[in-house]
Amino acid sequence: MADKSLVLVVEDEPRVSRYLRSSLQMAGYDVLVAPDGVKALELVQENRPDLILLDLRLPRMSGLEVLENVRKQHDMPIIVLTANDAEDDKVKALMLGADDYLTKPFGTRELQARIVAVTRRYRAAEAPSERATTYENQSLRIDYVARQVFVDNDSVHLTPTEYRLLVTMAENTNRVLTHDYLLAHVWGAEYTDDVHILRATIWRLRQKVEKDPTNPHYILNEPGIGYRMVRRETPPTSTSDNNPDEVEETTI
Repeated sequence: MADKSLVLVVEDEPRVSRYLRSSLQMAGYDVLVAPDGVKALELVQENRPDLILLDLRLPRMSGLEVLENVRKQHDMPIIVLTANDAEDDKVKALMLGADDYLTKPFGTRELQARIVAVTRRYRAAEAPSERATTYENQSLRIDYVARQVFVDNDSVHLTPTEYRLLVTMAENTNRVLTHDYLLAHVWGAEYTDDVHILRATIWRLRQKVEKDPTNPHYILNEPGIGYRMVRRETPPTSTSDNNPDEVEETTI
């Protein structure tokens, strides 16, 4: 992220928000602070920040509600801030479209590393493509030039992280890609232990490109190994040759 990019900190605890503001300003960012969820949505609409640091436990409107509302309109990176005992909230946030998370307490170096990593993914998804102009797999089509995805000719809105994951799988159609491979190529080598982030993003991706996400037609699960994109010649049916492993996908 370039110097003077704008970061919105959504945090109701003054001590934490002061720490975040100071750390980010010292790193060269402009910073806005929202003490509650309602103010956060106002600042998002007025300022379109380049990145959001979002605490999940907020007054007036929860962080999950803020996340859901922002994702309906905007694609900027969102890193959620969670407590040690907030595993359920962390999973829900990832399912709603959070790009990453930080567990409190965290230090300045970890904060900076997470911001750099999530920004790198967004830049990679937005970079000009040197591959073929389109990818077509039955009713699924990727327009690499426009960076758009279509299912049955209907445009599907993906976040940059979701788009990068889909493209990585499309470029390796019919190949089994391990969890480690996908995490390293989409998120970065430092994320190879964060399988729950991958599973949550796969879940979101299936909701958007599969006719029946519980019986996926394109993105199949290889239990204990990873995932693969399948080249299809026939239309999706009510049944599938792959079990998406609902326990794995929902518990993370």
